Amino acid sequence: MLLFRDIHGVKIDPVKHTLDLIRVYPYVEIHIGSDSQNINKETRYTTVIAYRLGTRGVHYILSKSKVSIINDMWTRLWKEAELSIDVAEWLTKQINIKVEIDMDYNEDENFKSNKLISATRGWANSLGYKVNVKPNNQIATRAADYHCK
Repeated sequence: MLLFRDIHGVKIDPVKHTLDLIRVYPYVEIHIGSDSQNINKETRYTTVIAYRLGTRGVHYILSKSKVSIINDMWTRLWKEAELSIDVAEWLTKQINIKVEIDMDYNEDENFKSNKLISATRGWANSLGYKVNVKPNNQIATRAADYHCK
């Protein structure tokens, strides 16, 4: 499993952290999303578990990784979906919770990422996850984008 940290870099156990938040905020919504950026000669990925605390804001933890640069956009963006779904599957097997997956793909057909929506959404939906794509509810992917740069 990926190593998760808070925004200050402190290691976090996602299971314990999630259970602690559920105790305090039983209405918490959990979103998982990933983003990637090609910077210099590497592709950087950030995966976020975001906790929407009703009207009290959003809290999140994140995991970062990097690989040799992936120039093929389809491959790079598909890996984002894999990371998000892998984390969602792992977390929901540890704790019986409802999770939404935010995908950094655009509903607008003018964007290249649109071509991945059908396949990745279908995959995540088949596993029982609600999927959010742009311009809708992008809680986790916004945080992932911020920390990917």
